[in-house]
Amino acid sequence: MTVVSSDVLAPVILTPILMHKVWGGDRLRRFGKDVAPGATIGESWEVADMQATSASGGGGGAAQSVVAGGPMSGQTLRHVMKQWGNVGVGRMRVGVDGAFPMLVKFLDAREHLSVQVHPSAAYAAAHPGAHLKTECWMILDAEPGSVIFKGVKPGVTRERFEAALRQGDGAGVVELMQAIPAVAGECHTLPSGTVHALGAGVLVAEVQTPSDTTFRVYDWGRKGRELHIQQSMECIEFAPSQGARVLPKLGAGVLSDTEYFRMEGERVSAGVAWSGRCDEPLPRVVMAVGTGVELKWDGGTVRVPRGATAVIPAALVATTKVSAVEGGIVLSAQPK
Repeated sequence: MTVVSSDVLAPVILTPILMHKVWGGDRLRRFGKDVAPGATIGESWEVADMQATSASGGGGGAAQSVVAGGPMSGQTLRHVMKQWGNVGVGRMRVGVDGAFPMLVKFLDAREHLSVQVHPSAAYAAAHPGAHLKTECWMILDAEPGSVIFKGVKPGVTRERFEAALRQGDGAGVVELMQAIPAVAGECHTLPSGTVHALGAGVLVAEVQTPSDTTFRVYDWGRKGRELHIQQSMECIEFAPSQGARVLPKLGAGVLSDTEYFRMEGERVSAGVAWSGRCDEPLPRVVMAVGTGVELKWDGGTVRVPRGATAVIPAALVATTKVSAVEGGIVLSAQPK
């Protein structure tokens, strides 16, 4: 059996990748991000391991997280996983060339995001290069009156939706979608094929499959951004959307559980350890959302600042103590 040095087999904190977006804002400053007042930073990619991205999503080219400090500082997450070997990767189903199979972000919507859809399973199977994107949004903050748009209203048919989409500028489709009040502490799962839009004034933590294949349905009258009407109509699933899961007031709770990943959350008091169990031998992503977090294992201790994200190797997830520093929300996600 290969022995991995304790300097290598250890949790790592990753450097965020900030993305300018026409709809973005400056609220990610409260999470310690390098965002100037009045900036339009829509996304902070916390955990990313993509060799290629779309021009509209990740800006084209690769998007790969690097370690922020410690013995592995400056190394990509993929390089770190290779150093971890099987004991660090565990039972995780890695992607092409050993890629990490989740993309984790913060999203700050100053304006509505485009109404959009990601490839359905049938579309992805028929179109090489199109990839599923199942995601979940944990709402961290929401301005009064803000909403998310999630799926179509009951009874809306494909024919009715397409007729509204092709009439005028397509704004009529918004009236056919479910506008759900955005409530901090609620988590919404959006299977690939669900038509959706994050509404203005909403700040979320997002866990998703590592794809940025996106088809725009409607863009609120913005100019110069391509719409994908035909592809969208081939992908939208006209079925009821899932209800929200709520962050529990006490203890850890499952916020999203898909065939690709599982996300949990907990309101942890200062100095108290996370109560959830992590027995599965899979790497674990910890987002220090509302508090700094201390990770303590047999080989050492790492302090994760508020707003930062760390990855714990599979071999350590069951024995690493995750404790809140100031007290607040901690999120955890594991791929499957």
